Amino acid sequence: MSKKTKTRPVETLRDGAIKAAIWRNESENGDFFSITFARTYKDSQGDLQDTDSFSGTQLLRLARLAEKAYDRTAKLTKEARAKDDENDEGEEA
Repeated sequence: MSKKTKTRPVETLRDGAIKAAIWRNESENGDFFSITFARTYKDSQGDLQDTDSFSGTQLLRLARLAEKAYDRTAKLTKEARAKDDENDEGEEA
């Protein structure tokens, strides 16, 4: 029986119950990042659940969180490319 390791996001940004999870993906062209959005709520048993459904009043907060996630992924991408460039230079030396 094999154990599955649960992958975790690189970073999670929050605005109240709304969250943006940033995921690192590897490809032959280098790392890239994707983002998933969710809203956390308590179900009828009091357990925390996530949904990808948002009310109209939450859309502005979601948009602002999306902008923050965009800025953060741009920085993470820049850092990953710089690291790849360092590794490439080290292999050539």
